[in-house]
Amino acid sequence: MSSTTPSSTVSKKGARVTKAKKASVKGTTKRLQEFGIKAPNQTAKNFVLDTNVLLHDPGCLGRFADNHVCIPSDVLSELDKFKNEQSERGANARRVHRRLTEIFGTSMEVTQGVETEGGGTVRMVIYDPSFCMENSEMLAQFLRVFPDKELVDHRILAATVLLSEHNSSPVVLVTKDLNMQLKARAVNINCQDYLNDKVDASEVSNYDMRCVEVDAAELQRFASAGHLEIEHERRVDVVLNQYVLLQAGEKQTMPARLDAEGVFVRLQIPEVLRIPDGHHLKPLNLGQKCLIDALLNPDISLVTCYGQAGTGKTLVAVAAGLSEMFNREYNGVTISRPVVAMGDSIGFLPGDLEDKMRPWLQPIYDALELLMSPPANPHQGPRRKQAKKEAANKQTTSSKPWEALVEQGMIEIEALCYIRGRSIPNRFFVLDEAQQLTPLEAKTIVTRMSRGSKLIMVGDPAQIDNPYVDSRSNGLVYTRNRLKGQPFTAHVSLSRGERSPLAEAGAQLM
Repeated sequence: MSSTTPSSTVSKKGARVTKAKKASVKGTTKRLQEFGIKAPNQTAKNFVLDTNVLLHDPGCLGRFADNHVCIPSDVLSELDKFKNEQSERGANARRVHRRLTEIFGTSMEVTQGVETEGGGTVRMVIYDPSFCMENSEMLAQFLRVFPDKELVDHRILAATVLLSEHNSSPVVLVTKDLNMQLKARAVNINCQDYLNDKVDASEVSNYDMRCVEVDAAELQRFASAGHLEIEHERRVDVVLNQYVLLQAGEKQTMPARLDAEGVFVRLQIPEVLRIPDGHHLKPLNLGQKCLIDALLNPDISLVTCYGQAGTGKTLVAVAAGLSEMFNREYNGVTISRPVVAMGDSIGFLPGDLEDKMRPWLQPIYDALELLMSPPANPHQGPRRKQAKKEAANKQTTSSKPWEALVEQGMIEIEALCYIRGRSIPNRFFVLDEAQQLTPLEAKTIVTRMSRGSKLIMVGDPAQIDNPYVDSRSNGLVYTRNRLKGQPFTAHVSLSRGERSPLAEAGAQLM
């Protein structure tokens, strides 16, 4: 018969408890690694990507240098909802799926991290509420603030919380969703916008024309000869085809454009833009003169224009397109604008494609109405006889002066959601409200232009309805920034409103 002392019994129990705790900790660590919570190493940052970042830029997986990129499993579920869309968003979702398939290949350990060309890794992160809630104090606190466990945004945030708790290296959530950013900051999650395609704030904050100092003799020589060569040191920040003011003193100025030879040249603009049987348009300020010079220059195939409401950017662009079309410089004019976001469906509106697009394109129809309607003749006689004559004319002619040109294909109203895959030759293409586009959507449109075509992108970076772009990351400013200085591009900023004193005051003060 054996006997044991109380002390030996206690020591054995303690050993069993210690052994059980070690086994539990070991099991938890293994599960964390299986779920992708533990990073391959603790020397680099962990960037958690939201769904909208991948849809915004499918190539972003290779743009985080030697850091760890984390893709929550719930992000894949969201991407799966978009992959069948016949839109830019659907195409981006399919590109992300293909890219992730290439990265992970046939590997079964997608949560362990696969090395990238930049020296970092890409891995999947799995959020399992039933396991994680029992092993995380930070997650329990998070769920008290955001108790809805089924909401995808909350699950992505919860996965980020777990990564922050179990890794000593920094963890950053990258999202373009402003509401998601606010939620993240409410629970002390380090959160950032995707900055790869953002332009410098100074590029969209100041619309004033650049001034280049010259002396009185140089300005006089420019006025007489139409061109002026200045040493590079005096124009170091001026890029090719940029519009500037040559200034000699406070009041002596002349506008100029820097050409491909590095010489400032005089603007080549007609007195008015002539529209046959319609209204002629005369530039009302310096900015509009610069815009017309760029629109009529055959060597410039891309014009970007910033301007607040009422500056005339759309009207001038359409007028220049009609003038060039009637002068047989182009086969026709194509005009369009995004339906808020280019990939959104417009099928809920009744009618054919033109009927569906009409509410969005009404400003374009307004511009056509103004430019192509016959001007009133002050010598037509009494108003009563004039009204009878107009009523008789309406019965014998088309109700709208541009409808015949639309039927002939010379004026085209294009839906951007169907532009993918097209090739557009020898057209004057006006894209209104271009600030609503994402950079990838803008790239899609630019790459549709064939030889002989001219693309004009106009918009106001301060007026954005697309929730996933802002004044520094939209397609208009992105296109201008990336193609700045090319011999075939020019940019003009309009700052003076011409619609009415009321409209200008509202744009400036409200």
